[in-house]
Amino acid sequence: MLGGQMGQRAAKGLLLINHDPALGRLVSSMVAQMDWQLCEAADGNAALWALDAPNSPNIQAALIDDQQDITRLRATYPDLPIIMMLADHNDTDAAIAAIRAGASDYLCKPVSMPQLIHAIQRATAPDALQGELRPLSEKHAPALAFEEIVGATPGFRTALAIAAKAARARIPVLIEGERGVGSHVFAHAIHGASSRTKRDMAIVNCAAIPKNRIDSELFGHERGAFTGAFDRHIGRFAEADGSTILLDDVGALPLPAQVRLLHLLQTGEVQPLGATRSKIVDVRIIAATNRNLATEVEAGRFREDLYYRLNAVQLNIPPLRERLDDIPHLAQHFLKRMAPMDGQRTLNIDDAALRLLMRYDWPGNVRQLHDALFRAAAQCDDNVLTIFDFPQINASVARHSVASLPMMPAQRAHLTALTAPAPVALFDGAGHIRTLDEIEADVIRLAIGHYRGRMTEVARRLGIGRSTLYRKLAELGISEVA
Repeated sequence: MLGGQMGQRAAKGLLLINHDPALGRLVSSMVAQMDWQLCEAADGNAALWALDAPNSPNIQAALIDDQQDITRLRATYPDLPIIMMLADHNDTDAAIAAIRAGASDYLCKPVSMPQLIHAIQRATAPDALQGELRPLSEKHAPALAFEEIVGATPGFRTALAIAAKAARARIPVLIEGERGVGSHVFAHAIHGASSRTKRDMAIVNCAAIPKNRIDSELFGHERGAFTGAFDRHIGRFAEADGSTILLDDVGALPLPAQVRLLHLLQTGEVQPLGATRSKIVDVRIIAATNRNLATEVEAGRFREDLYYRLNAVQLNIPPLRERLDDIPHLAQHFLKRMAPMDGQRTLNIDDAALRLLMRYDWPGNVRQLHDALFRAAAQCDDNVLTIFDFPQINASVARHSVASLPMMPAQRAHLTALTAPAPVALFDGAGHIRTLDEIEADVIRLAIGHYRGRMTEVARRLGIGRSTLYRKLAELGISEVA
Protein backbone atom coordinates (compact mmCIF):
# COMPACT_ATOMS: atom_id res chain seq x y z
CA MET A 1 0.00 0.00 0.00
CA LEU A 2 2.78 2.43 0.93
CA GLY A 3 5.32 1.18 -1.59
CA GLY A 4 9.11 1.16 -1.28
CA GLN A 5 10.64 -0.86 1.50
CA MET A 6 7.34 -1.19 3.33
CA GLY A 7 5.65 -2.61 0.23
CA GLN A 8 8.00 -5.62 0.39
CA ARG A 9 6.96 -6.73 3.87
CA ALA A 10 4.62 -9.66 4.04
CA ALA A 11 2.74 -8.92 7.28
CA LYS A 12 -0.22 -6.57 6.91
CA GLY A 13 -0.48 -3.91 9.56
CA LEU A 14 -2.84 -1.29 10.94
CA LEU A 15 -1.54 2.02 12.28
CA LEU A 16 -3.34 3.31 15.38
CA ILE A 17 -2.84 6.83 16.70
CA ASN A 18 -5.20 6.93 19.64
CA HIS A 19 -5.70 8.41 23.11
CA ASP A 20 -8.64 6.22 24.17
CA PRO A 21 -7.62 3.00 26.03
CA ALA A 22 -11.01 1.35 25.39
CA LEU A 23 -10.66 1.89 21.64
CA GLY A 24 -7.12 0.57 21.80
CA ARG A 25 -8.30 -2.69 23.35
CA LEU A 26 -11.05 -3.07 20.74
CA VAL A 27 -8.63 -2.45 17.87
CA SER A 28 -6.10 -4.90 19.31
CA SER A 29 -8.74 -7.62 19.43
CA MET A 30 -9.91 -6.83 15.90
CA VAL A 31 -6.40 -6.88 14.46
CA ALA A 32 -5.75 -10.26 16.06
CA GLN A 33 -8.90 -11.70 14.42
CA MET A 34 -7.85 -10.30 11.03
CA ASP A 35 -4.38 -11.84 11.44
CA TRP A 36 -2.79 -8.43 11.03
CA GLN A 37 -0.20 -6.63 13.14
CA LEU A 38 -0.91 -3.49 15.14
CA CYS A 39 1.43 -0.51 15.00
CA GLU A 40 0.60 2.00 17.76
CA ALA A 41 1.87 5.55 18.07
CA ALA A 42 1.18 8.46 20.42
CA ASP A 43 0.98 11.09 17.67
CA GLY A 44 1.65 11.73 14.01
CA ASN A 45 5.38 12.35 14.44
CA ALA A 46 5.83 9.11 16.38
CA ALA A 47 3.78 7.32 13.72
CA LEU A 48 6.12 8.48 10.94
CA TRP A 49 9.10 7.24 12.93
CA ALA A 50 7.39 3.87 13.53
CA LEU A 51 6.44 3.49 9.87
CA ASP A 52 10.05 3.98 8.80
CA ALA A 53 11.38 1.40 11.29
CA PRO A 54 12.91 -1.66 9.58
CA ASN A 55 10.72 -4.13 11.47
CA SER A 56 7.41 -2.34 11.00
CA PRO A 57 4.58 -4.21 9.19
CA ASN A 58 3.19 -3.31 5.78
CA ILE A 59 0.68 -0.69 6.91
CA GLN A 60 -2.60 -0.97 5.00
CA ALA A 61 -4.61 1.73 6.79
CA ALA A 62 -4.53 4.13 9.72
CA LEU A 63 -7.00 4.84 12.53
CA ILE A 64 -6.59 8.20 14.21
CA ASP A 65 -8.52 10.45 16.60
CA ASP A 66 -6.67 13.76 16.05
CA GLN A 67 -7.24 15.70 12.85
CA GLN A 68 -3.75 17.25 12.92
CA ASP A 69 -2.26 13.80 12.39
CA ILE A 70 -4.03 13.50 9.03
CA THR A 71 -1.91 16.27 7.53
CA ARG A 72 1.30 14.79 8.93
CA LEU A 73 0.58 11.37 7.46
CA ARG A 74 -0.72 12.67 4.13
CA ALA A 75 2.51 14.62 3.51
CA THR A 76 4.57 11.42 3.47
CA TYR A 77 2.00 8.76 2.57
CA PRO A 78 -0.52 10.36 0.20
CA ASP A 79 -2.23 7.05 -0.70
CA LEU A 80 -2.64 5.64 2.81
CA PRO A 81 -6.34 5.09 3.72
CA ILE A 82 -7.01 7.12 6.88
CA ILE A 83 -10.10 6.59 9.05
CA MET A 84 -10.92 9.34 11.54
CA MET A 85 -12.52 8.42 14.87
CA LEU A 86 -14.95 11.13 16.02
CA ALA A 87 -16.12 11.49 19.60
CA ASP A 88 -19.49 13.05 18.75
CA HIS A 89 -21.90 11.58 16.19
CA ASN A 90 -23.52 15.01 15.68
CA ASP A 91 -20.29 16.99 15.22
CA THR A 92 -20.65 17.55 11.49
CA ASP A 93 -18.06 20.36 11.51
CA ALA A 94 -15.38 17.96 12.77
CA ALA A 95 -16.36 15.37 10.18
CA ILE A 96 -16.16 17.88 7.32
CA ALA A 97 -12.82 19.20 8.61
CA ALA A 98 -11.46 15.64 8.68
CA ILE A 99 -12.62 14.99 5.12
CA ARG A 100 -11.11 18.24 3.88
CA ALA A 101 -7.85 17.39 5.62
CA GLY A 102 -7.71 14.13 3.66
CA ALA A 103 -9.52 11.46 5.71
CA SER A 104 -10.79 8.56 3.61
CA ASP A 105 -13.61 7.73 6.01
CA TYR A 106 -14.76 8.42 9.54
CA LEU A 107 -16.51 6.54 12.32
CA CYS A 108 -18.21 7.81 15.45
CA LYS A 109 -17.50 6.46 18.92
CA PRO A 110 -18.57 4.17 20.44
CA VAL A 111 -17.85 1.85 17.54
CA SER A 112 -18.46 -1.90 17.38
CA MET A 113 -15.98 -4.44 16.07
CA PRO A 114 -18.12 -5.29 12.98
CA GLN A 115 -18.28 -1.58 12.09
CA LEU A 116 -14.55 -1.25 12.47
CA ILE A 117 -13.77 -4.37 10.45
CA HIS A 118 -16.14 -3.29 7.68
CA ALA A 119 -14.53 0.17 7.50
CA ILE A 120 -11.04 -1.35 7.28
CA GLN A 121 -12.10 -3.88 4.64
CA ARG A 122 -13.80 -1.20 2.57
CA ALA A 123 -10.80 1.14 2.77
CA THR A 124 -8.27 -1.55 1.81
CA ALA A 125 -10.27 -3.50 -0.77
CA PRO A 126 -8.36 -4.08 -4.04
CA ASP A 127 -11.15 -2.34 -5.97
CA ALA A 128 -11.47 0.56 -3.52
CA LEU A 129 -12.14 3.82 -5.30
CA GLN A 130 -9.07 5.98 -4.99
CA GLY A 131 -9.78 9.22 -3.21
CA GLU A 132 -13.50 8.65 -2.74
CA LEU A 133 -15.09 9.57 0.56
CA ARG A 134 -17.82 8.36 2.85
CA PRO A 135 -19.72 11.64 2.88
CA LEU A 136 -21.72 13.16 5.68
CA SER A 137 -24.88 13.37 3.65
CA GLU A 138 -24.92 9.59 3.22
CA LYS A 139 -24.23 8.94 6.90
CA HIS A 140 -26.74 11.41 8.35
CA ALA A 141 -29.39 12.20 5.74
CA PRO A 142 -32.89 10.82 6.36
CA ALA A 143 -34.04 7.78 4.41
CA LEU A 144 -35.93 8.37 1.18
CA ALA A 145 -39.48 7.31 0.47
CA PHE A 146 -40.18 5.59 -2.85
CA GLU A 147 -41.51 8.78 -4.43
CA GLU A 148 -38.28 10.61 -3.51
CA ILE A 149 -35.89 8.13 -5.14
CA VAL A 150 -34.43 9.56 -8.35
CA GLY A 151 -34.40 7.44 -11.49
CA ALA A 152 -36.39 7.35 -14.72
CA THR A 153 -34.83 4.58 -16.81
CA PRO A 154 -37.14 1.58 -17.42
CA GLY A 155 -35.08 -1.04 -15.57
CA PHE A 156 -34.74 1.15 -12.52
CA ARG A 157 -38.43 2.08 -12.47
CA THR A 158 -39.33 -1.61 -12.73
CA ALA A 159 -37.23 -2.38 -9.64
CA LEU A 160 -38.89 0.51 -7.78
CA ALA A 161 -42.37 -0.70 -8.67
CA ILE A 162 -41.64 -4.25 -7.49
CA ALA A 163 -40.16 -2.95 -4.24
CA ALA A 164 -43.11 -0.67 -3.53
CA LYS A 165 -45.57 -3.50 -4.14
CA ALA A 166 -43.68 -5.85 -1.83
CA ALA A 167 -43.12 -3.31 0.95
CA ARG A 168 -46.23 -4.13 3.02
CA ALA A 169 -45.80 -7.89 2.85
CA ARG A 170 -43.82 -9.96 5.33
CA ILE A 171 -42.02 -12.08 2.75
CA PRO A 172 -38.25 -11.76 2.25
CA VAL A 173 -36.78 -9.54 -0.46
CA LEU A 174 -33.53 -10.21 -2.30
CA ILE A 175 -31.78 -7.17 -3.79
CA GLU A 176 -29.12 -7.93 -6.40
CA GLY A 177 -26.82 -5.38 -7.98
CA GLU A 178 -23.25 -4.16 -8.10
CA ARG A 179 -21.69 -2.33 -5.18
CA GLY A 180 -22.98 1.19 -4.85
CA VAL A 181 -26.17 0.86 -6.93
CA GLY A 182 -28.42 1.83 -4.01
CA SER A 183 -29.35 -1.39 -2.18
CA HIS A 184 -29.56 0.42 1.16
CA VAL A 185 -31.77 3.14 -0.32
CA PHE A 186 -34.20 0.49 -1.58
CA ALA A 187 -34.11 -1.39 1.74
CA HIS A 188 -34.85 1.76 3.75
CA ALA A 189 -37.71 2.65 1.41
CA ILE A 190 -39.20 -0.84 1.76
CA HIS A 191 -38.96 -0.64 5.54
CA GLY A 192 -40.36 2.90 5.58
CA ALA A 193 -43.43 1.85 3.58
CA SER A 194 -44.09 -1.19 5.77
CA SER A 195 -46.05 -1.59 8.98
CA ARG A 196 -42.74 -1.97 10.88
CA THR A 197 -41.55 1.58 10.35
CA LYS A 198 -42.00 2.59 14.02
CA ARG A 199 -38.77 0.73 14.77
CA ASP A 200 -35.44 1.37 13.08
CA MET A 201 -34.26 -1.12 10.50
CA ALA A 202 -31.28 -3.20 11.63
CA ILE A 203 -28.34 -3.52 9.22
CA VAL A 204 -25.79 -6.34 9.34
CA ASN A 205 -22.85 -6.52 6.96
CA CYS A 206 -22.25 -10.25 6.71
CA ALA A 207 -18.82 -9.83 5.11
CA ALA A 208 -17.57 -7.64 7.97
CA ILE A 209 -18.11 -10.21 10.74
CA PRO A 210 -15.42 -12.88 11.30
CA LYS A 211 -16.68 -16.35 10.39
CA ASN A 212 -16.09 -17.65 13.91
CA ARG A 213 -18.35 -14.93 15.34
CA ILE A 214 -21.17 -14.79 12.79
CA ASP A 215 -23.48 -17.26 14.60
CA SER A 216 -23.05 -15.42 17.89
CA GLU A 217 -23.58 -12.01 16.27
CA LEU A 218 -26.76 -13.02 14.41
CA PHE A 219 -28.36 -15.51 16.78
CA GLY A 220 -26.81 -14.64 20.17
CA HIS A 221 -25.19 -16.84 22.80
CA GLU A 222 -25.53 -17.76 26.47
CA ARG A 223 -22.84 -17.19 29.05
CA GLY A 224 -20.26 -19.96 28.86
CA ALA A 225 -21.41 -21.16 25.43
CA PHE A 226 -17.82 -21.08 24.19
CA THR A 227 -14.41 -19.93 25.33
CA GLY A 228 -14.56 -16.19 25.95
CA ALA A 229 -18.36 -16.03 26.30
CA PHE A 230 -18.28 -14.29 29.69
CA ASP A 231 -21.70 -12.67 29.29
CA ARG A 232 -25.00 -13.41 27.60
CA HIS A 233 -25.36 -11.80 24.17
CA ILE A 234 -28.64 -10.96 22.40
CA GLY A 235 -28.35 -11.68 18.69
CA ARG A 236 -29.25 -9.23 15.94
CA PHE A 237 -32.38 -11.16 14.91
CA ALA A 238 -33.75 -11.06 18.46
CA GLU A 239 -32.94 -7.35 18.71
CA ALA A 240 -34.83 -6.74 15.44
CA ASP A 241 -37.96 -8.56 16.63
CA GLY A 242 -40.95 -6.68 15.23
CA SER A 243 -38.82 -4.78 12.72
CA THR A 244 -36.78 -5.33 9.55
CA ILE A 245 -33.21 -6.55 9.21
CA LEU A 246 -31.02 -5.96 6.17
CA LEU A 247 -28.44 -8.70 5.61
CA ASP A 248 -25.93 -6.90 3.43
CA ASP A 249 -23.56 -9.06 1.35
CA VAL A 250 -25.57 -12.13 2.32
CA GLY A 251 -23.52 -14.24 -0.09
CA ALA A 252 -20.59 -14.01 2.33
CA LEU A 253 -22.40 -16.08 4.99
CA PRO A 254 -20.59 -19.36 5.74
CA LEU A 255 -22.59 -22.54 5.15
CA PRO A 256 -23.29 -23.30 8.86
CA ALA A 257 -24.80 -19.84 9.31
CA GLN A 258 -26.84 -20.38 6.13
CA VAL A 259 -28.39 -23.47 7.74
CA ARG A 260 -29.41 -21.48 10.84
CA LEU A 261 -30.81 -18.66 8.68
CA LEU A 262 -32.86 -21.17 6.66
CA HIS A 263 -34.28 -22.58 9.91
CA LEU A 264 -35.27 -19.07 11.00
CA LEU A 265 -37.03 -18.43 7.70
CA GLN A 266 -38.89 -21.74 7.91
CA THR A 267 -39.93 -21.62 11.58
CA GLY A 268 -39.38 -18.11 12.89
CA GLU A 269 -37.24 -19.62 15.66
CA VAL A 270 -33.95 -18.28 16.96
CA GLN A 271 -31.85 -20.44 19.29
CA PRO A 272 -28.77 -18.73 20.78
CA LEU A 273 -25.57 -20.73 21.06
CA GLY A 274 -25.57 -22.69 24.30
CA ALA A 275 -29.31 -22.20 24.89
CA THR A 276 -31.68 -25.12 25.53
CA ARG A 277 -34.74 -23.32 24.20
CA SER A 278 -35.50 -21.31 21.11
CA LYS A 279 -37.43 -18.07 20.80
CA ILE A 280 -40.00 -17.07 18.19
CA VAL A 281 -39.21 -13.74 16.52
CA ASP A 282 -41.15 -11.68 13.99
CA VAL A 283 -38.53 -10.12 11.73
CA ARG A 284 -38.74 -9.17 8.07
CA ILE A 285 -35.55 -10.09 6.18
CA ILE A 286 -34.16 -8.08 3.29
CA ALA A 287 -31.00 -9.59 1.79
CA ALA A 288 -28.64 -7.70 -0.50
CA THR A 289 -25.77 -9.05 -2.56
CA ASN A 290 -23.39 -7.92 -5.28
CA ARG A 291 -22.76 -11.56 -6.21
CA ASN A 292 -24.84 -13.68 -8.55
CA LEU A 293 -26.37 -16.03 -5.99
CA ALA A 294 -27.59 -18.43 -8.67
CA THR A 295 -23.97 -18.89 -9.73
CA GLU A 296 -22.96 -19.26 -6.07
CA VAL A 297 -25.56 -22.04 -5.73
CA GLU A 298 -24.14 -23.88 -8.75
CA ALA A 299 -20.65 -23.60 -7.25
CA GLY A 300 -21.84 -25.04 -3.92
CA ARG A 301 -21.06 -21.90 -1.95
CA PHE A 302 -24.70 -20.99 -1.25
CA ARG A 303 -27.56 -23.29 -0.32
CA GLU A 304 -30.19 -23.67 -3.03
CA ASP A 305 -33.08 -23.96 -0.54
CA LEU A 306 -31.97 -20.76 1.23
CA TYR A 307 -31.64 -18.96 -2.09
CA TYR A 308 -35.25 -19.71 -3.01
CA ARG A 309 -36.45 -18.73 0.46
CA LEU A 310 -34.72 -15.36 0.25
CA ASN A 311 -35.78 -14.88 -3.35
CA ALA A 312 -39.51 -14.55 -2.67
CA VAL A 313 -39.25 -11.06 -4.19
CA GLN A 314 -36.22 -10.30 -6.36
CA LEU A 315 -35.01 -6.81 -7.24
CA ASN A 316 -32.30 -6.26 -9.83
CA ILE A 317 -30.94 -2.72 -9.63
CA PRO A 318 -29.13 -1.69 -12.83
CA PRO A 319 -25.65 -0.12 -12.62
CA LEU A 320 -25.27 3.60 -13.19
CA ARG A 321 -23.52 3.09 -16.55
CA GLU A 322 -26.86 1.72 -17.82
CA ARG A 323 -28.79 4.78 -16.62
CA LEU A 324 -26.52 7.69 -17.55
CA ASP A 325 -29.52 9.86 -18.42
CA ASP A 326 -30.37 9.89 -14.70
CA ILE A 327 -27.07 11.59 -13.78
CA PRO A 328 -28.23 15.24 -14.15
CA HIS A 329 -31.21 14.61 -11.88
CA LEU A 330 -29.13 12.60 -9.41
CA ALA A 331 -26.50 15.33 -9.26
CA GLN A 332 -29.04 18.04 -8.48
CA HIS A 333 -30.72 15.77 -5.94
CA PHE A 334 -27.47 14.98 -4.13
CA LEU A 335 -26.25 18.58 -4.05
CA LYS A 336 -29.57 19.70 -2.58
CA ARG A 337 -29.41 17.05 0.16
CA MET A 338 -25.77 17.74 0.98
CA ALA A 339 -26.19 21.42 1.81
CA PRO A 340 -28.11 21.07 5.12
CA MET A 341 -25.74 18.32 6.26
CA ASP A 342 -22.56 20.39 6.11
CA GLY A 343 -23.91 23.90 6.58
CA GLN A 344 -23.16 24.92 2.99
CA ARG A 345 -25.34 26.74 0.52
CA THR A 346 -26.89 24.64 -2.23
CA LEU A 347 -24.50 24.48 -5.16
CA ASN A 348 -25.37 24.23 -8.83
CA ILE A 349 -23.44 22.32 -11.49
CA ASP A 350 -22.86 23.60 -15.00
CA ASP A 351 -23.70 21.79 -18.23
CA ALA A 352 -20.09 21.03 -19.14
CA ALA A 353 -19.55 19.28 -15.80
CA LEU A 354 -22.75 17.27 -16.25
CA ARG A 355 -21.65 16.19 -19.73
CA LEU A 356 -18.34 15.10 -18.21
CA LEU A 357 -20.08 13.04 -15.52
CA MET A 358 -22.24 11.38 -18.17
CA ARG A 359 -19.14 10.28 -20.11
CA TYR A 360 -17.64 8.43 -17.14
CA ASP A 361 -18.44 4.74 -16.59
CA TRP A 362 -18.82 4.94 -12.75
CA PRO A 363 -17.43 1.60 -11.53
CA GLY A 364 -18.62 2.54 -8.04
CA ASN A 365 -22.11 3.40 -9.33
CA VAL A 366 -24.42 5.88 -7.61
CA ARG A 367 -22.40 5.80 -4.40
CA GLN A 368 -19.28 6.92 -6.27
CA LEU A 369 -21.21 9.73 -7.97
CA HIS A 370 -22.50 10.81 -4.58
CA ASP A 371 -18.99 10.78 -3.11
CA ALA A 372 -17.43 12.64 -6.04
CA LEU A 373 -20.06 15.39 -5.76
CA PHE A 374 -19.55 15.67 -2.02
CA ARG A 375 -15.78 15.96 -2.41
CA ALA A 376 -16.19 18.60 -5.11
CA ALA A 377 -18.71 20.55 -3.02
CA ALA A 378 -16.48 20.44 0.06
CA GLN A 379 -13.58 21.97 -1.90
CA CYS A 380 -15.53 24.44 -4.07
CA ASP A 381 -15.40 28.13 -3.16
CA ASP A 382 -17.79 29.21 -5.91
CA ASN A 383 -21.54 28.70 -6.34
CA VAL A 384 -21.29 26.41 -9.36
CA LEU A 385 -19.36 23.17 -9.84
CA THR A 386 -17.38 22.97 -13.08
CA ILE A 387 -15.18 20.37 -14.77
CA PHE A 388 -12.27 21.76 -12.74
CA ASP A 389 -13.93 20.39 -9.61
CA PHE A 390 -13.69 16.82 -11.00
CA PRO A 391 -10.03 16.52 -12.11
CA GLN A 392 -9.72 12.76 -11.58
CA ILE A 393 -12.87 12.02 -13.56
CA ASN A 394 -11.80 14.48 -16.26
CA ALA A 395 -8.41 12.79 -16.58
CA SER A 396 -9.97 9.32 -16.62
CA VAL A 397 -12.45 10.23 -19.36
CA ALA A 398 -9.66 11.77 -21.45
CA ARG A 399 -7.42 8.70 -21.06
CA HIS A 400 -10.26 6.35 -21.94
CA SER A 401 -11.20 8.36 -25.02
CA VAL A 402 -7.62 8.31 -26.29
CA ALA A 403 -6.99 4.65 -25.42
CA SER A 404 -10.05 3.53 -27.39
CA LEU A 405 -8.74 4.97 -30.66
CA PRO A 406 -6.41 2.94 -32.97
CA MET A 407 -3.30 5.09 -33.62
CA MET A 408 0.48 5.28 -33.39
CA PRO A 409 2.05 6.28 -30.03
CA ALA A 410 3.03 9.72 -31.32
CA GLN A 411 -0.52 10.35 -32.51
CA ARG A 412 -1.89 9.13 -29.16
CA ALA A 413 0.39 11.48 -27.22
CA HIS A 414 -0.67 14.42 -29.40
CA LEU A 415 -4.35 13.61 -28.96
CA THR A 416 -3.87 13.21 -25.21
CA ALA A 417 -2.63 16.78 -25.09
CA LEU A 418 -5.60 17.94 -27.11
CA THR A 419 -8.09 16.11 -24.88
CA ALA A 420 -6.54 17.29 -21.62
CA PRO A 421 -8.70 19.36 -19.26
CA ALA A 422 -9.59 22.82 -20.50
CA PRO A 423 -7.23 25.74 -19.64
CA VAL A 424 -7.66 27.47 -16.30
CA ALA A 425 -10.15 30.32 -16.54
CA LEU A 426 -8.64 33.80 -16.13
CA PHE A 427 -11.95 35.66 -15.94
CA ASP A 428 -14.92 35.19 -13.63
CA GLY A 429 -18.58 35.12 -14.67
CA ALA A 430 -18.78 38.92 -14.61
CA GLY A 431 -15.79 39.34 -16.92
CA HIS A 432 -13.32 40.40 -14.22
CA ILE A 433 -9.84 38.96 -13.74
CA ARG A 434 -9.85 36.26 -11.06
CA THR A 435 -7.53 36.55 -8.07
CA LEU A 436 -4.10 34.92 -8.14
CA ASP A 437 -5.11 32.59 -5.30
CA GLU A 438 -8.11 31.36 -7.30
CA ILE A 439 -6.04 30.79 -10.44
CA GLU A 440 -3.22 29.13 -8.48
CA ALA A 441 -5.72 26.83 -6.72
CA ASP A 442 -7.17 25.75 -10.09
CA VAL A 443 -3.69 25.09 -11.51
CA ILE A 444 -2.77 22.92 -8.51
CA ARG A 445 -6.06 20.97 -8.71
CA LEU A 446 -5.49 20.49 -12.42
CA ALA A 447 -1.97 19.19 -11.81
CA ILE A 448 -3.11 16.79 -9.07
CA GLY A 449 -5.75 15.34 -11.36
CA HIS A 450 -3.44 15.20 -14.39
CA TYR A 451 -0.72 13.33 -12.48
CA ARG A 452 -3.27 11.15 -10.64
CA GLY A 453 -2.35 12.37 -7.16
CA ARG A 454 1.39 11.62 -7.46
CA MET A 455 2.45 14.58 -5.33
CA THR A 456 6.19 14.30 -6.00
CA GLU A 457 5.50 14.55 -9.74
CA VAL A 458 3.02 17.40 -9.18
CA ALA A 459 5.62 19.38 -7.23
CA ARG A 460 8.33 18.69 -9.85
CA ARG A 461 6.13 19.77 -12.76
CA LEU A 462 5.06 22.93 -10.94
CA GLY A 463 8.70 23.74 -10.19
CA ILE A 464 8.35 23.77 -6.39
CA GLY A 465 9.39 21.52 -3.52
CA ARG A 466 7.03 19.02 -1.86
CA SER A 467 7.00 21.04 1.37
CA THR A 468 6.08 24.18 -0.56
CA LEU A 469 3.33 22.28 -2.37
CA TYR A 470 1.80 21.02 0.87
CA ARG A 471 2.04 24.49 2.40
CA LYS A 472 0.14 25.88 -0.57
CA LEU A 473 -2.47 23.11 -0.26
CA ALA A 474 -3.06 24.12 3.35
CA GLU A 475 -3.14 27.86 2.58
CA LEU A 476 -5.54 27.45 -0.34
CA GLY A 477 -7.72 24.86 1.42
CA ILE A 478 -7.07 22.14 -1.18
CA SER A 479 -7.04 18.42 -0.39
CA GLU A 480 -4.35 16.32 -2.06
CA VAL A 481 -7.21 14.21 -3.48
CA ALA A 482 -8.67 17.35 -5.09
